[in-house]
Amino acid sequence: MICVGNFRHIPNSLNITLDRVETKGNRFYTTPDGSFPSVTTVTGWENQKFFTKWRKENPEEASRVCVRGNKLHSLIESYLNNEQVSNKNESPEEELFTLMKGNIDKINNIRALECPLYSKILGLAGRVDCIAEYNKELCVIDFKGSTKNKTKENIENYFLQATAYALMWQERTGEACKKICVIIGTEAGMSQVFLENTIDYVKRLKETITLYRKYHENTKKI
Repeated sequence: MICVGNFRHIPNSLNITLDRVETKGNRFYTTPDGSFPSVTTVTGWENQKFFTKWRKENPEEASRVCVRGNKLHSLIESYLNNEQVSNKNESPEEELFTLMKGNIDKINNIRALECPLYSKILGLAGRVDCIAEYNKELCVIDFKGSTKNKTKENIENYFLQATAYALMWQERTGEACKKICVIIGTEAGMSQVFLENTIDYVKRLKETITLYRKYHENTKKI
């Protein structure tokens, strides 16, 4: 089966180009205001050692999950761009997309897809999955694939990522995203939606940024 999206796009006036640099497993972007670490590098640094160890111990699964994520994002991006997408469920990514489609269809009035953003105030940069309305509320929307079902308690880093992009968007455009939305397709057969208030994660995000900076400043002194 072939499906085609029917989404309204609202062009933004941003013209941002970010050059990416990888340094010892950390990702940085060169912005007009300096070199900033990526959103995922900062929000995930506390779990970095765990995931580095897991990837070394499970190289095939780590590779599979990475490929799954890239292909799933490509399917969703094409669909949101009103292009033809196959959902014949002939691959794990198509199966996840089919699960998620009903929730993706609640998106409209898209401001940005895979859009580079940065913040001088936060000192962060990255590419946001989607800025659009979800059920008529403007949100930062993040798409994830997962092997298992998730709970709100074990995906705080997803909420911090989305919060960072919400603050970046407001800094760059003046438009506030008061909601963050994470849509997850799981290999356990669920499409999960977590809709949260941006303001609830701003304090925790700033704490995480501060801890990241202190850790790396102390590391340089050793």
